[in-house]
Amino acid sequence: MPTISPELKHLLLVTFCVYVAVMYALAFWAQGRIKTEEDFLVAGRRLPLSLAWMTLLATWFGAATLLTVAEEVRDKGVRAAALDPFGAGVCLLLAGAFLAGPMWRQKILTIPDLFRQHYGPIAETICSLIMIPSYFGWIAVQFTALAGMLHLFFQLPMSWGIVLVAAIGTGYTLMGGMWSVTLTDAVQITLVLFGLLVLGPVVVWHVGEGSFSSGLQRLFNETPRSLLTVIPRNSRSEFTDWLGLFAAGAFGNLVAQDLMQRVFAARSERTAKYACFVAGVAYLSFGWIPIGLGLSARILFPDSTGSVLPTLASSFLHPALAVLFTVSILSAVLSTIDSAILSPASILSHNLFARVCRVNHLTLNRWAIVLIALASVTLALLGEDAYRLLELSYEMPFVGLLVPMLAAAWGRGQRGRESAALASMAAGIVIWGAHLVMGSEYFLDHIAFFQRWQFPIGITATLVSATVFGILSCMSSRDSAPNVRQPD
Repeated sequence: MPTISPELKHLLLVTFCVYVAVMYALAFWAQGRIKTEEDFLVAGRRLPLSLAWMTLLATWFGAATLLTVAEEVRDKGVRAAALDPFGAGVCLLLAGAFLAGPMWRQKILTIPDLFRQHYGPIAETICSLIMIPSYFGWIAVQFTALAGMLHLFFQLPMSWGIVLVAAIGTGYTLMGGMWSVTLTDAVQITLVLFGLLVLGPVVVWHVGEGSFSSGLQRLFNETPRSLLTVIPRNSRSEFTDWLGLFAAGAFGNLVAQDLMQRVFAARSERTAKYACFVAGVAYLSFGWIPIGLGLSARILFPDSTGSVLPTLASSFLHPALAVLFTVSILSAVLSTIDSAILSPASILSHNLFARVCRVNHLTLNRWAIVLIALASVTLALLGEDAYRLLELSYEMPFVGLLVPMLAAAWGRGQRGRESAALASMAAGIVIWGAHLVMGSEYFLDHIAFFQRWQFPIGITATLVSATVFGILSCMSSRDSAPNVRQPD
């Protein structure tokens, strides 16, 4: 990133401090609305559409979408957006169409609550133990990304930056729970979208050397066709790799506490559905801007390997706007951090701690937030190799929990099917885990027949989970059917 003057650094520092102060003021106000655990975890189920869709969008529209996607698209083309924003955006639309209504009607606080109601306490515990670790790597990545930006601008040591970022995000989450997260998300996503709407046209205008239309034309003309391909079709391996990433984003994220927590928090079933639809459309629409910026960076800075968005902002925006855009990136990461901390903490306190601790539930929730933050900070401080393994755990809820969750949400999970749910969870995770240990890229890729087809492991393990659930459910239904005595 180009060097910025000491004056701009000072302005950025002051702006960031003011921004953090505003976030804490909102959290302090939200704290007064917290009376019960339901208030803390799902905002008392009172979120209107205006807040519900904004917090849904802000939850995932963070460091990955703004920073990583732009860099990946610059290097690999549009196909690199399979997981985010394409997969994540489609996930929100699928949630609105098929899950938001049924899940909202359950009147629960966490996804493991659903497993307890339909499959019993053992399934609830296993679900909790699968979901909680899947967030640690994600949170650690956000801590590291934001600490890296603080190091870049202010030369703050990475370890100090990680601790500072964790303290900021954890602090206002502790104060007001979901109310704090929702209100700060609304401010943060507004800054992010404003920043993208400013930077996108300005960069295209510079690509066209003073003409927006010429910039678009040059962008399409000078970008190789292969980099503009959304779905690769040149080889089976390219397509299956793309499909695996897209499926992980579109279907794996359905089993996400941060998504469902916002569905539960909506004031009505209709609000929950429409919030998912609006957030999904916004995600896919605004997600194209980082993609376009990544392609533009190839033309404007062909030899650059640094971070795309900060480089473009500092090069083409007025200094004051560049500072505002940088703060919007920082806020996007913070909005992801608070949501990512609250989600596993909700499960830890509500589904695990509450069983053994006779303590006020709000106190348990806050202690759980601190523990999740400390675990994630430790992981981030251990370095990239440590949390890269946990990043792989993103697929664990997909392969182990998606099938029984869908069955329960759609009314096909019954207390007589505990064994089907437990077996399907075990089957998906064992298949996925075995391939992970063996270092396999595709399902049974050491066998010639399967090596030829190159099935993505995540999708295949989920299909195995579905097959096991279906077979055992049918057997359970048959065994529990009443025996009708035939007349003599």
